[in-house]
Amino acid sequence: MKILRRTLLTITGVGVFVLATSVPATAKTLCVNPGGAHGCFNTISKAVAAASPTDTIKVSPGTYKEDVVIGISLSIIGAGAEETTIDATGLSNGVFVDGFDHAGLNNVTIAGFTIKNALNEGVLVVSASDVTIRDNHIVDNDKNPGLNFTGEPKGCPGQPAFETDETGDCGGAIHLIGTAHSIISGNLITGNADGILISDETAESLGNLVIHNRLLNNPLECGIVLASHPPVGSIGSPHFGVDNNTVAENVSTANGVQIGGSGVGLFSDGNGPGRVSGNVIIRNKLTGNGLGGVALHTHVGPAFGAPADNMDGNKIIGNFIAGNLADQFDTATPGRVGININSGDGGSPVRGTIISHNVIRDEDVDIAINTPAEVDIHLNDLLGEKIGVADVCAFDHATICTGSIDATENYWGCHAGPGGKECTTTSGSDILFTPWLEKSVDEDDDHSRGDHEALNFGTADDLDVAVLIVAKHARVG
Repeated sequence: MKILRRTLLTITGVGVFVLATSVPATAKTLCVNPGGAHGCFNTISKAVAAASPTDTIKVSPGTYKEDVVIGISLSIIGAGAEETTIDATGLSNGVFVDGFDHAGLNNVTIAGFTIKNALNEGVLVVSASDVTIRDNHIVDNDKNPGLNFTGEPKGCPGQPAFETDETGDCGGAIHLIGTAHSIISGNLITGNADGILISDETAESLGNLVIHNRLLNNPLECGIVLASHPPVGSIGSPHFGVDNNTVAENVSTANGVQIGGSGVGLFSDGNGPGRVSGNVIIRNKLTGNGLGGVALHTHVGPAFGAPADNMDGNKIIGNFIAGNLADQFDTATPGRVGININSGDGGSPVRGTIISHNVIRDEDVDIAINTPAEVDIHLNDLLGEKIGVADVCAFDHATICTGSIDATENYWGCHAGPGGKECTTTSGSDILFTPWLEKSVDEDDDHSRGDHEALNFGTADDLDVAVLIVAKHARVG
């Protein structure tokens, strides 16, 4: 908060006394309506230009054809996503929170809009912190005619130089780059190339929360992805990292079905050593996506004489996963897959992964593993009725197959354990599965059958309590 200081000098015969008093600056509320009536602005951009830090801009119902660029602390509040629209047809973005050109930018809120038809991202946030994006509909963006996945470390035509790996999706619906301690909550995201992307081209992205969003039918790539990309201007250098973010209680369905995208993805792009570590994927519903419900991919590393990526310490807890498609290329799986932890051909060890309290159904492989490290898989309901846990290192033709899988204390769909009648089984010789659970994890936790934590998305639930419930059982490798 700004402080205005008023200084009173009192001169007496014995000296000078300074009396300082402080009063808080008062943030203003500006208004926008399509006609500019009643002292309001007729565009959001004009209101932003007139605003001071910490002001609020209230936007009346209507359609506003603009690309709103924000460089100060500001709240922009629409009348509701059904009432107030930013139509960015022919423009780069609907909203750009620009900390790249305004160092230290923080405390920005964008709420209550439909944001549609941008060439690239609906909402782009770069090098900022404490940004809240809530209760919006982000629909039908990524209209760039150059949208074509090439694998090259650059953006789509017309994107800024700091977007180093966007040829396949032009950034998606919402893109956070080098962003910290921000919240994406309560948004409907559909019809974009992909949904929510958090990456690290300009700085580390850390401590962000993605919660209570619905990501439906974003056809080219992932619903939600945490991706480590090369630093701007320094392709091949160590990446800043995407770390300690939480993805909680989202619904991610039917994303990436045209090219291949997961419900939630954790990826490093291979253009230098990347880092996606310490993230928590908890209590999401991940169904019908073009790759696994959760996919963790690293593609470079010791097998190529290169430094390893750091994909360590990620936790996949309490999710409901069903009906997703097979993974592809050097991270391939032998059929539809729920969770895929995969080092590809590169051999970067993925350490400290915890997979616990997930319910997985309607998959050919519930959990697939290819990494030269131990992976811990405990207290899951593996109900796909085919392969519960598979080591796919040989299937992927990887050259470093020295990992191990601790899959004890899981429920395999029947009391007899892996290979029993109506149970899922294992595939691979390095999987430890004894002892197993003879009944569902739900029942062991004194729930009625089917009342699994992964299926309960009540917004009043305390996420910290949910983490503690799971952590009391999880084994840390």
